[in-house]
Amino acid sequence: MSMTIQCPHCGAALEITEALLSQVRSHILSDLKKQQKEQLELERKKLEEELQKRWEEKTSLEFQDLKKQLEERDEKVAQMREEELKLREEKRKLEEREKELTLEVARRIDEERKKVEESLLKQLQEQYRLKELEKDKVIQDLRKSLEDMQRKAQQGSQQTQGEVAELDLEDSLRFAFPTDHILPVEKGVKGADIRQVVKTHIGNTCGIILWEVKRTKLWDKSWPSKLKDDLRAEKANIPIIVSSMLPEEARSGFGFVDGVYVVSFSLAIPIAHVLRQRLIDIAREKFVNQYKETSSERLYQYVTSHEFRQQIEAMIEVYQDMQQQIMKERSAFEKLWKTREEQIKKLLSSTATIVGSVRGVIGQSFSPIKGLELLESDDEEQKEAQAKLLE
Repeated sequence: MSMTIQCPHCGAALEITEALLSQVRSHILSDLKKQQKEQLELERKKLEEELQKRWEEKTSLEFQDLKKQLEERDEKVAQMREEELKLREEKRKLEEREKELTLEVARRIDEERKKVEESLLKQLQEQYRLKELEKDKVIQDLRKSLEDMQRKAQQGSQQTQGEVAELDLEDSLRFAFPTDHILPVEKGVKGADIRQVVKTHIGNTCGIILWEVKRTKLWDKSWPSKLKDDLRAEKANIPIIVSSMLPEEARSGFGFVDGVYVVSFSLAIPIAHVLRQRLIDIAREKFVNQYKETSSERLYQYVTSHEFRQQIEAMIEVYQDMQQQIMKERSAFEKLWKTREEQIKKLLSSTATIVGSVRGVIGQSFSPIKGLELLESDDEEQKEAQAKLLE
């Protein structure tokens, strides 16, 4: 088999054989393979170069990152070393400061201990000195007490009798005038023996009565003037001397000596009633005179004042609240009563029905029940009316 091909230069047709065609094919295939191989080689080189470039870039980035990390770590290590040096230095300073403080505390403790020892020594010396003074004082007091006891023993029971009489009068005044303040004057205090503050049953103070109790064998003329001095000092109103020995002016048991009332023990409480009532009357009269002229004016001012109006309004508000509460309670109770009334009616009606049924079975021999007669008669009338209507 032959084939023809056209020459590209002269355009002549050339006949080729199968063998030549095979050679041409082989040559062309060889060229194609070579080209493909070269192309593959180029592609492989490009790929290798690209991979090498990528690898270098990646390695460079990693290297730079690692280098940067190493630099940062070196910086941190250096910083940590500096901080460690600072901490060590501060620790050393703190240890030195602690040693100095310990030494200073020990010095101060020694100083304070010395001060305490000195103070304790002074206190002990002062206590010893005071003990000596106390011992001397006790000895002096004992001597004085012994002398006083000897003097009191010589004086006898006169003072004791006076104290007993004073306590008895004090108890009698408390019993007779429970609203008054009966105040005994303490022993050793200058003044009268008993101070009676007169008070009304509502607690108003009306005046003061000074009592001096004397239980002696002789009357002393200086007692009235002394009690009047006490009266002025106490700013009291009435001075009274109760004595077992009376002067000539009070031989009857009661008298007025140099501006002072003098009474016997038996008349003390009756005289106290009279003089106390006088103080109450005087105080009441003063109070009435003080407020007589201004009472109407004060009443007018109070009635026309804002306070009075507010109080009246408050009372009215309370009244209105109570009225509303009563209305609410009435409404609630009326509902409750209505409900209970219906329940009671139902209960009575049921009871009457039961009784009627029993009576219908038993007959007239069943005795009537008190309280149900009216209901039964009403039921019978209703039944008769219904029967008439049916007829």
